[in-house]
Amino acid sequence: MRIICLDVGEKRIGVAKADSNTRIAVPVGFITVDGSEWQQLARIANLNNTSFFVLGLPRSNEGNETAQSLYVRNFAKTLIEKIPGARIRFQDESLTSVIAEERLKKRGKKYEKGEIDTEAATVILQDFLENFNSPSYGTKGENLGLSTKNNNPSENSNLSVRKRAIQKVNELAQTVSETKAGQELSNVKGVAQKEANKVKLNTKKARHKMKTVTKWISGASILIIVALLTAGGILIYKDIKAKERAEEYARIEAEMKAEVFNFTILPGQTIFDVKTNLKEAGYQDEEIEEAFKADYNFDFLKNRPEGATLEGYLFGETHEFYKSDTVKDVITRFLEGTNQIISENDLKNKYEKQGLSLYEGITLASMVQKEAPTAEMPTVAQVFLSRLKSNIPLGSDVTVSYALDIIDPSRKVYSDNQSALEVESCYNTRKYAGLPCGPIANPGISALQAVANPSDTSYFYFLTGDDGIMYYSYTESEHNQNIYSHCQDLCNVSL
Repeated sequence: MRIICLDVGEKRIGVAKADSNTRIAVPVGFITVDGSEWQQLARIANLNNTSFFVLGLPRSNEGNETAQSLYVRNFAKTLIEKIPGARIRFQDESLTSVIAEERLKKRGKKYEKGEIDTEAATVILQDFLENFNSPSYGTKGENLGLSTKNNNPSENSNLSVRKRAIQKVNELAQTVSETKAGQELSNVKGVAQKEANKVKLNTKKARHKMKTVTKWISGASILIIVALLTAGGILIYKDIKAKERAEEYARIEAEMKAEVFNFTILPGQTIFDVKTNLKEAGYQDEEIEEAFKADYNFDFLKNRPEGATLEGYLFGETHEFYKSDTVKDVITRFLEGTNQIISENDLKNKYEKQGLSLYEGITLASMVQKEAPTAEMPTVAQVFLSRLKSNIPLGSDVTVSYALDIIDPSRKVYSDNQSALEVESCYNTRKYAGLPCGPIANPGISALQAVANPSDTSYFYFLTGDDGIMYYSYTESEHNQNIYSHCQDLCNVSL
């Protein structure tokens, strides 16, 4: 089971994650509290396929809940409203920020406040994982009540060494405060002397009084010395435990690096690229091929043409994975990202307004991704849409190149552009009008949005000049002139 941990603050929320089987807390990052935090948390939960949250619960040095504790509990209530079915656990977060900052300092790099929150969430989650299967926690992660009563499971078992040390220091400090010994030490002699003068005690009684006071002072001094020495010993003990804790987390981080890896799909990469990278990550060819042929239960995949691949549907991002994750786990995570992007940007409805199905919109977006820099994508999308409506071949060389990657990846048969442009393929938009038979790459968010919101222009041609500038035109003769004037080298690059 995957678990998301939150270090909740009024300005930032630190986020960490873990798998209950691996038991290694992994930092995710931090979220700024600006109104969008609920959407971001829902997205993180969706990407990790979990509704289980651990929230750090602040407490005072005496172990009591504070105003910040109430803030976290109210946050938890809202979280359940925003993410139906969310299951909440609270975990004591005493000293986690101190430990987190100490860990960051040991790395010798500059860090921001948000990184402290992220590290704190990791510490909180690791604490939770260490007790996850104890009887007080249970094994099913059932939801905790959100009353203001003490329902922290760790407090139903033996107190931790760290907490007992804190309580002992506070008890000693309270004892010293109650006796007011510090204040009385400086005043008691004067008070006694004034008392003696006031009642005109005889010399014998005065001496007796001063002797008694001196004994009291001596006793009080011993009390203070004992208290300070005891407290100092506990503080030294706490420092030792903090050091041991830091070493423990350093070990955990080393284990984490051995168990976790990043996998990235960049906008514009194809399935061929993804398969190659999966192999480099240590996966076997057979597992990779089986995973790409498998069925995945997402609504946006259901209306694709028969025989369609996952090309175009693996949204470009970087995700962390455990080495125990399968290729299907990896693919599912990226498909979850695509599902989120489609939903958040209402792509299905926006593509329909352009006369395209979702599959056709993603196909066109993949062409835009390969043809244009980000700033030019809306105008390139407009050119393609205009040509589609006029039944003019799209004339895109990147689709021809994709066809060759399938048919003749080494370019042994189609060794020159003249023969390449005649390749028999449903991806050859130089030869056939309409969209190619499927996406030619995984489009990024800018390309997807460009097709949904093309520019308000009416061009029919474009090209990228040798100077890297995009040139647009309305007629074929203008386009040919642009080729002559601006594209003598780039327009002749081999496909």
